[in-house]
Amino acid sequence: MSRNAKINTLLLLVVAALAVLPLALGLGDGKEEPFTGADAQAESAITELKPDYEPWFSPLYEPPSGEVESALFALQAALGAGLLAYYFGVRKGRRQGLAQAAAASPDASPVPAPPEA
Repeated sequence: MSRNAKINTLLLLVVAALAVLPLALGLGDGKEEPFTGADAQAESAITELKPDYEPWFSPLYEPPSGEVESALFALQAALGAGLLAYYFGVRKGRRQGLAQAAAASPDASPVPAPPEA
């Protein structure tokens, strides 16, 4: 097994552990909504500390249900992951192209040398 395969396997195991351990250890037991997001937790903390707090602005769009909100969040995450994957793919393709061009003409360097003074 190569070094990269070992690292990828280890990272996959860490991600799986992060997803499964909170459920296996019962960290959300006894709560109405055990795994709420940071926004909901912040809102409840603010309401607890200062009940008469008025928000500075309201959201531009309020989804009709939690399912629609989750779907929009998943779509946002997928688009972001797609853009990152495209960027890294283009970078890798350019690097491979430069390597192939350098291999095709051994006397030409991929990066021009700076002029001598």
